Amino acid sequence: MADTIDPIPSPESAEQATAVVADDASTPSNDRAPTTGGRRRIDRGLLIVSAVIALGLVLVARGLLIGVTGDDRVDLPATVESVVPVPDAEQALAQTNVFVDLAPGYTGVLIVDGVELDTVDLSSLQDSLTDPGEQISVPPVTVFEPGNSTLTFTPSAAAEIERFEPGIHRVTVVHWPIAEGRERARSFTWQFNVV
Repeated sequence: MADTIDPIPSPESAEQATAVVADDASTPSNDRAPTTGGRRRIDRGLLIVSAVIALGLVLVARGLLIGVTGDDRVDLPATVESVVPVPDAEQALAQTNVFVDLAPGYTGVLIVDGVELDTVDLSSLQDSLTDPGEQISVPPVTVFEPGNSTLTFTPSAAAEIERFEPGIHRVTVVHWPIAEGRERARSFTWQFNVV
């Protein structure tokens, strides 16, 4: 039974433990910072890095606050709510749709690269034989949706424009109040680049 622990420590073991604690207290530790009683020196490298990071964060925040993108970049007339592709788009696809969202109560036509595209009113394609939710055949022209006041043209093999060739393309939307007719038309022109 030599491995048993004595619950009551002997006086010799208590003296040894006290001596070890006293030795630890008198031995200076290398991992403690020396106290000089004054202020700590500022690390110049750390100060410079902190200043650069702070300046970078300020510049990123400023860029986010003043950055303007998409439709906000261009001054759209009050009668044109949005256009796709966005004006001056740099990487539009050859099969991209041309889409114009007009103010309620307006209609119009699209002129793409100098060619006025035929426009069909979506409500005129529906007849009394069409059931709700039934698909209807849409011709390959500009489609005007009167409920949303939108014009949409999708290039296709059957359309006047099969696809947009690489380069800059110019689109003009001529639009007018439905109640007043085309005599009161206004226009808005923008361009985009196809890659």
